Amino acid sequence: MWISTSRLLAYLYGLVFAVGGLAASDADTDFTSVRSQFVKNYSGTGPSEPGEKYFQESSFHYHYDGRFANEPLSDKETPPHLSQLIRTYLSTMADLGAETWIMHGTLLAWWWNQKIFPWDNDIDVQISEPTIHFLDEYYNMTEHHFDIPGLNGGRTYLLEINPNYVFRSMDDKMNVIDARWIDTSSGLFIDITAVRPDDERRKDGDTGALMCKDGHTFDENDIFPLRNSHFEDFPVKVPFEYVKLLEEEYGSQSLTATEFDDHHFNEETLVWDSASKRKRSSRRRSAVDLPVRTTPLKYKLE
Repeated sequence: MWISTSRLLAYLYGLVFAVGGLAASDADTDFTSVRSQFVKNYSGTGPSEPGEKYFQESSFHYHYDGRFANEPLSDKETPPHLSQLIRTYLSTMADLGAETWIMHGTLLAWWWNQKIFPWDNDIDVQISEPTIHFLDEYYNMTEHHFDIPGLNGGRTYLLEINPNYVFRSMDDKMNVIDARWIDTSSGLFIDITAVRPDDERRKDGDTGALMCKDGHTFDENDIFPLRNSHFEDFPVKVPFEYVKLLEEEYGSQSLTATEFDDHHFNEETLVWDSASKRKRSSRRRSAVDLPVRTTPLKYKLE
């Protein structure tokens, strides 16, 4: 009996060691090939029809979640809320090991001075398809609390995944936003879209074709490898061909025109001054002003 038990233990130990060695040596294995069970169908052949619109914007402004606010912030309040919104998002994704990068108008703002446009109230980021699978399975509807400098009690942010993201088609026009990072104190949110292989274009031989449900299409070489930079004084990743992507989306003048939305770009201070008042107020912040997470990442995989 003692011999058979020891042999069994040795066998089990060898099996665990072998599996662990396989995982360590095959770190680049495709996401779906190492998961035998899934909470949702990630094959792209799940629901035959998209569901009804999941995310509901507020009645008073389409960049606010009405569950958390009854009115928009003032022009003075909005920029610092947005700054903490993107900082806490980037901090959380870094803690979780979830790769993300800025895109669209947020990328254009980065191009100018690595700050949010003073007239903006919208932030756009992207993630890969395997990343949204990961966030959905382990972090959907999790709340993350941060101490905010100068704010008593800090703020709580909600990561919410649209369940319709498993429908991988641009035909789902009601659910083009795959997830949101929401400031529960104001209702402001970050739109998160997943970048996926474009199956139709790849069938025609475009092996690097990518797409989002919001209608944007890319090539793998346009986005990857991601570049490291800073935005709102926080580490951030940007697409590799950022100039090409910005010119395609907004035109070449968007990278040179210094007058926009009643603002003028000050070449000396690198700040967008109000054209009507010509205020010279810098929005630069130091590292000591960064938000500090107070919610332990108890959801994190060991």
